[in-house]
Amino acid sequence: MDSRRARRMMNQMGMKMDELGDIKRVILQSDKREIVIEGPQVTSINVQGTKMYQVAGGRESERKPIQGAASPAPVEETLPEIPEEDILLVAQQANVSIDVARKALEDNDGDLAQAIIKLQTR
Repeated sequence: MDSRRARRMMNQMGMKMDELGDIKRVILQSDKREIVIEGPQVTSINVQGTKMYQVAGGRESERKPIQGAASPAPVEETLPEIPEEDILLVAQQANVSIDVARKALEDNDGDLAQAIIKLQTR
């Protein structure tokens, strides 16, 4: 099966994959060790609202965590910028308020069709 057909099938099953090309380093931390992967290929996979990350390749090294070092600050999740036209379209199609339409789009990563379907089947 070619990659184009595989990608199309995954989209039909509700899977979305995005290559994150700008990642320089991935650090996996535990209380006893850290695994550092330099120059990895990272893919974000979204399956029915659950986000997963696949890390492949790169130079791997292992180290003990630095004593007394502060943990990295938690990453703040930013919501996607959703155009006002999309919000209005979802509100009209699903016969809901603007606020409900905006929330549905945020919950579905801006996917118009998914937002409308979920609102109509609730």
